[in-house]
Amino acid sequence: MAAGIVSRRFVDDATHVAAATVARADAIVSWNFKHIVRVDKMRAYNQVNLQAGFGLLSIVSSQEVRFDEDE
Repeated sequence: MAAGIVSRRFVDDATHVAAATVARADAIVSWNFKHIVRVDKMRAYNQVNLQAGFGLLSIVSSQEVRFDEDE
């Protein structure tokens, strides 16, 4: 929240990203195109993550996720 990526009104969105970061998730899959699945927000979240000693977090829409066992 201190980085100002989202306002206090959207603390749930920041919490979602923070929880995934601390859990070292590979990715967040989200339909939230306003505060999470946006290139500018992804860059900002990852900048904060790197400064805090965490790795990069992929953030994608559900349309980008595919699990085909045939491929």
